[in-house]
Amino acid sequence: TDNSSQAELGDAMKNDDTALLTDEENRTTQWGHGKNTRKIAVMGGIGAIVVVLICAILGYSLTRSSSHHPQDDDPNAFVNHADPLEHAKYLQRLYPLTDGHNDLPWAYRDLVNNNVSALNIRRNLSGMTQTDIPRLRAGQVGAQIWSVYVSCGMTPWAVQATMEQIDVVYRMVEMYPDTFQLVTTVAQLGQAFNGGKIASLIGMEGGHSINSSLGTLRMFRQLGAAYMTLTHTCSTPWAQSANDNSGSVIGLTALGRQVVLEMNKIGMMVDLSHVAPKTMHDALDTVKAPVIFSHSNAYTLCPVVRNVPDDVLLRLPKNGGVVMVVFYNAFVCPAAKLPNCTMDDLVAHIDYMVKLIGVDHVGIGSDFDGVSSNTLVQGLYDVST
Repeated sequence: TDNSSQAELGDAMKNDDTALLTDEENRTTQWGHGKNTRKIAVMGGIGAIVVVLICAILGYSLTRSSSHHPQDDDPNAFVNHADPLEHAKYLQRLYPLTDGHNDLPWAYRDLVNNNVSALNIRRNLSGMTQTDIPRLRAGQVGAQIWSVYVSCGMTPWAVQATMEQIDVVYRMVEMYPDTFQLVTTVAQLGQAFNGGKIASLIGMEGGHSINSSLGTLRMFRQLGAAYMTLTHTCSTPWAQSANDNSGSVIGLTALGRQVVLEMNKIGMMVDLSHVAPKTMHDALDTVKAPVIFSHSNAYTLCPVVRNVPDDVLLRLPKNGGVVMVVFYNAFVCPAAKLPNCTMDDLVAHIDYMVKLIGVDHVGIGSDFDGVSSNTLVQGLYDVST
């Protein structure tokens, strides 16, 4: 991207103010009564109302235009706003339903050795992947952050492997230009959504991908990476993972704080999923811009190391950040309830965090194609749901 585009996104990232909810959104955040209404909120309304907050962090005005209505495009688009599902789908035509974390690029590596042309995602690939174009359209996904994850076992060559995964995203967008548009700036995101395309962003899942190099970090931003998760399941020399069993409490080192500040400087979101609580706090003590948790839930409801403790959640309103609920059942329900983990359980996480820190700070990060279908919350099996 050019310098002006980088500056635009960087300025947006430095703005701590999140977008105000519209009256339309405020009305829809009234969750209603009964299980069916709450499930519909997850399937549609939550996506349209709170997932779009990733765009608020990027500084994007969420409405297409002040005068735009779906009826302008389709005279048959009049909906019964008393029906929660119809109303949710209506909102998704106005605001980009944004999923903060999808691992389809890893599926390309795992299934076809990154041969993008060998996996025709214009077809419904149920049973092979959880993501394809027909199901993305059915789910009315407006913007997707594609994870360019590489495993901790690849650490000796993680920089190369991450570049290969970014290349997958580039080639996928190039192969399906009528569906996807790669976006690295606020203006591009708006253009893609208004043009009926799925705005495609890139998220790096693990600080091991930069090999402790600020120069490598900057070049990944130039390639379009919108966020970086500070660790995956392995600690880096500068940040401690939630899965670190060393017994020590390290958090961020001096280099780790440099990494965080450099990310702020270049307009790259700091993702705190996967990191240890001390790392979460150290990052929040350091950042100059809102953070995200790209795919995490509330620790109080499901006490596993990958979820976010209340003392961290309570810091998000001041920071302006967002925690995006993940659909992996082991992060939604306590072990004793598995595998019978339902959408009601997922909505409980949403309700809990909305009440604790406010609707401005809760979103969705599905982790589709990052976990197997039999470990997803019941009823949320692919991008169409």
